[in-house]
Amino acid sequence: MKIYINSLLNGAENAKGTVIIIDVFRAFTTAAFAFVGGAEKIILVDGAQKALDLKSKGYGDICFGEVNGIKPEGFDYGNSPYEISNSNIEGKILIQSTMAGTAGVVAAKNADDIYLGSLVIAEATVENIKKIKPQVVDIIAMGSGGEFRTDEDEQCALYLRNLFEGRTPDIEAVKNLILTGNESDKFDDPTMTHFHPEDRVLALQVNSIPFAIKVKKEDGLLIASPV
Repeated sequence: MKIYINSLLNGAENAKGTVIIIDVFRAFTTAAFAFVGGAEKIILVDGAQKALDLKSKGYGDICFGEVNGIKPEGFDYGNSPYEISNSNIEGKILIQSTMAGTAGVVAAKNADDIYLGSLVIAEATVENIKKIKPQVVDIIAMGSGGEFRTDEDEQCALYLRNLFEGRTPDIEAVKNLILTGNESDKFDDPTMTHFHPEDRVLALQVNSIPFAIKVKKEDGLLIASPV
């Protein structure tokens, strides 16, 4: 098994084999907690209006996500694991749109398989992929808006690679590196209330959720489900 690490939207566009699209702060942490809360499935799109259009046509019940970190007009929830954890979503079909994570999934058109990546599901993701024994695993750290590398996604990518290669990284060291990054500072900024401090706490609960999240194409839609 060959393990590659790439970054940003360009990395997603060029990714091949079994692809893991990482968005720790916050898209795929939020998606993981949505499934913990009983969501049936998540439709992934690369634009807020696309999400709203699908909801209006009856494809899903709830829209969640962000544009520039902020909940778009007409969405039910933002891109917040804390918010989604405190919402009644059991049995619901969700539609998610974010500028990095879901955009990366849509861009990964050359992938054989796609998994969502975040620290809370890191170990479960690696174990699930090991079972299918792909020749190539391409780990994509989406960063901020798919344009700028960020510590939390890059560190998650390295952590996943270490797990694939049989090493046991120091989880506290990984978390401390992330906490020194610029993206972490947003959660302490009182002017940026859409970045709830509890979002960071939940995102850094490494390996706390015991399932992976795989994406399949159904009727032209990208559908994420826990496996």
